Order: sequence, then C-alpha cells, then structure tokens
Amino acid sequence: MEQSRLMAKASRTDTGPRATTRSGSLAERLRQALLDGLFAPASRLNEVHLSRTLSVSRTPLRAALQMLAGEGLLHYTPNKGFTVPEQSLSSIVDAYEMRALAEGLAARLAAERGLSETARAALDASLTAGDAALADTADPSKRRAAYADANEIFHGTIHEAAGSSLVKDVVRLCQRVPQASAHNIVAFDLDDMRQRHALHHRIYEAIICREPREAEALMRQHVLSVKLSMARAFGRRGPAEMATPETERAAADTLAAALREPRV
Repeated sequence: MEQSRLMAKASRTDTGPRATTRSGSLAERLRQALLDGLFAPASRLNEVHLSRTLSVSRTPLRAALQMLAGEGLLHYTPNKGFTVPEQSLSSIVDAYEMRALAEGLAARLAAERGLSETARAALDASLTAGDAALADTADPSKRRAAYADANEIFHGTIHEAAGSSLVKDVVRLCQRVPQASAHNIVAFDLDDMRQRHALHHRIYEAIICREPREAEALMRQHVLSVKLSMARAFGRRGPAEMATPETERAAADTLAAALREPRV
C-alpha cells in the first residue's frame, strides 16, 4: 500500500534519484502485469493514459517502460511508442522446453543440497494455499488469482533453493515470453490446476526425501505438461484478436486498481 501511495504522490517534475527509485518500483508492477497477461498482444501502452490512470509523471513511467523494453517484454518503435509483442506458438514452445530443463535442474539441485527451514516453510505454505484455492469452487476468478500466487511462490522457492544464479537467469529469460511465466495460468481449467498441483506435492516429496533424479524428472514432466496445455489453448484461440483503444484503456484501469492493492 505504501508503494502505491508514493506513486500516487508523484509530481510532474520528478527527474532525480527519487524518480529513478519510483521508475524501478513501477517497472516491477508493470512487469508483473505483463507476465500475468493483463495486456493483450499488440496492445499499445499509451503513456498519456497510463500516466493519468496511475497518477505518476511521464518521466518515471517512460523509464519503467524502457526497462521493460530492454528485457524484451515490450517493443519500442520511434514515433509509435511501446507495444506488447505478439508471440508465435513456436516461441512459446521453445520457452517452455528451456524452462523445463532449467527448472528440472533447480529441483535436482534443491534435492541434492537440501532445504533450509525457511524454504521448507515457504513450500509448505504454497502447497497449503494451493489446496485451499482449488477447494474454492464458488469464485473462479478468486481461485485463479490465489492459485497463481501459490504457484509462483512454489517455483520461486525452488529456484532460490537451487542456489544457482545461472538457473534463475535462464528462467527469467524464458519468462520474457509471458505465456511461460509461472504466474500465468490463464490457459488452465480447474482439472488442469488440480493435476499440476498434485505434481507440486510429488515434487516437494522428492526434494524432501533427497531424491534428485526423481525431483528433476517430475519437474520436467510438470513444466512440459503446462506447455501442452498452453499449446492447446493457443490452437483453440486461433489468430490473436487485435487490441483496441478500449481494451488498452481497460487494461490500464485494471492495472491501476491492482496497484492500489498490496501484493502478498
């Protein structure tokens, strides 16, 4: 909440270190919105509308957008601005296959090295949160959001437990394709999520029991099964619908609402 208050107080003349700090915070939230699939492929991020909607000045906003363009999450075209890149099926498949290798290695290293008490508690909490989310049949939107958070914590904790900065860098590279983000579960129905979560429990048990090969094999199976679900969803969707000014403004409004809520 404090972060959103700071952004809301941004002035139109921010140019110094405070603007740099603000742009970093803003880039973090915009990055998450892109990885969550909030902005449709081919959407143009209108700087004027975003600036007004998010109550931030253009200087930190443009710096944040430039950061994300440098990461490959946005495209910048002179005189046209920033747009969300359209991803081909082959790029999505490539990202998942690379992610399967990297995350499989992370699970193996975590099993070989063992978990700290903090990591074990985080994984326990993510599994419990996932169980609770999947038991909620009354509110599908709430269930998706809760499960997306639990899923991200599960995978992120294993990346950290692996103790390899290279593994984390490879996963981060894969997530330049938003559909390959651990937080993006838009292609999954309830049965999909239950199957994926059951694998989470098995991966956790393999790591706890110090079975590196089993942990690696299960994690690869898990990520590759997600790839198949995403590919099927991509095929059903057909050609991507063109983003419109209305959908772009709606996405910005949704992002503004999210910025007013604290991330947990």
